[in-house]
Order: sequence, then C-alpha cells, then structure tokens
Amino acid sequence: FVLRPAGQYGHRLVIDLNDEAVATALPDPEPRAAPPAREFMAPRDLVVAIDAGHGGEDPGAIGRRYRTHEKDVVLAIARELYKLVAAEPGMKPVMIRDGDYFIPLKKRTLKAKNNGAHVFISIHADAVRGRQARGSSVYALSDRGASSALAKSLADDGNSSDWIGGVGREDLDTDVQRLLGDLGKDATIGDSMVLGGDMLGSMQSVGPLHSARVGQAGFMVLKSPVPSVLIETGFISNPEEERKLRDRNFQRQMAKSIFSGLKRTAPRLLARLGTGSEAMLATTPVHVPISP
Repeated sequence: FVLRPAGQYGHRLVIDLNDEAVATALPDPEPRAAPPAREFMAPRDLVVAIDAGHGGEDPGAIGRRYRTHEKDVVLAIARELYKLVAAEPGMKPVMIRDGDYFIPLKKRTLKAKNNGAHVFISIHADAVRGRQARGSSVYALSDRGASSALAKSLADDGNSSDWIGGVGREDLDTDVQRLLGDLGKDATIGDSMVLGGDMLGSMQSVGPLHSARVGQAGFMVLKSPVPSVLIETGFISNPEEERKLRDRNFQRQMAKSIFSGLKRTAPRLLARLGTGSEAMLATTPVHVPISP
C-alpha cells in the first residue's frame, strides 16, 4: 500500500511479507487443560511494560548541538530500566520496543496488554523552541483537557508519531472512546498520578524538574486500562541536557530514579490487583493513609 507524505518523508510504498509456507507447516498447538483453581490465587509478579518512544523512521525530537535522536537515548534508558526491573524479585519487565523500528501507538498498548502488563511506562525526551527549557517531567492521561499548554503540545507531538509511521486516523480512533468510557478510568488515572508523583520524587535527585507536579493530557499511548505514565527525561532541545542525555552514566541514573519511584508505588498497584507478589510485598513498605 502507498503512504502519503508526512513530515520529512515523501511518498512511500509499503510491502508486507508473510511466509505462508512456514505458517502452514507449523503444527496446531495442543489444547491445554484449565489450571487448577488454586493457581488463580497464586501470587503474581508485577508485569512492567517499558516503552521507548518513537523509533525507525520516526526519530522523535532531534538535538540542536549534537543532532542526537530522541529515539536513541530513550531506548538506552529503557534498556537500563529493563535490567533493574528484571533483577527485582516480584517484578517482570516487558520491552515494547527493543530496537530501531517503528511501532504504532495503538500496537504499543496492545503489546503491553497481550503480555499481561500491570503498569505502562513510556520514556521520551522533551523539545521546545529555544534552548533555555530544562528539567524532567512526568505525565498521566487526562480525558478533561490538558493541564498546561506544554502538556497539550507534547501530547499533540507524541500523537502525531503514527502519521510519520504511516498510520491513518481511521486506525487510531476506534478504541479511544470505548477505553475512556468502559474502564474504571478514575481509579486508573488516580494510580497513574500517584505513580508519576513517586517517580518525580526520585527523579529530582538526578537533575532539575521542569515541573514538580504530574501533568496531564490526552496522550494516545497512555490510553490503557492499566496505570500509565509518560516520562520526559529532559529537554533534548537544551544543548546542556542533550549532552547529559547522551551520557551512559546519566542514562543509568535516570533509569534508577524511575525504578525507585516504581518500587514505591508497587504495593498500591499490587493491592489493586488483589494478587500481590509475596516477594514484592515483603521487601517494599506499604504506605497506609492516616484518617483525620
């Protein structure tokens, strides 16, 4: 099929290759017996979907001094976060993108769902006009408008990734209203806000925060039935922060700060599931609100 011009890309021809010979040669899977009822009550790991933004023909923002591509630095941070989650008892990571290729926004959340994710973390790097803006920030979904002009701008830019990769509007809008209408979205967004706040508390030890409060906007990639946050790790449009984002040590520190915030919120997320991992609950303090 043919794609219209989008951004820096002209007319494109897309050819899907499917190996039917291999597909027909594969044996049908053997039917599996239903597991015993007691297995449904066994503790489960907290499955964490880690989404590195952009990829492939969508480079994301591009730094002014070093021409750094956002897609590259966020993938490096995502891989560091993957290692930390994989090493933590009671957690299991799922990488949404683990290479330089494009994934439509809708398929990112679908991959998380298919892997049984309980939380979704999307990693990005900011860019605005000028060179002065600095600091990291965290965003959650809003179905009541953006919390700021910057949040709306970031959501608009992020949601446009699908047009760069060749996804039409008809492919985007089918599930949005259903998701926002069906889910217990208030509880999910509330958990996302708590998760984002805990992450901000940790991220301020790595560098300045652009905003000390969790922002909200209609990010397509956050329209998920599980707590979801979008992290802007810094302003790639700021030459100083672009240099830091390229640094392997900074990438590790940023991943550690994100992971630290996740660990603080993990007991709340597991309590929501009703199947909290014993290992996680045994090693992480549970914060109980005190009634007045």
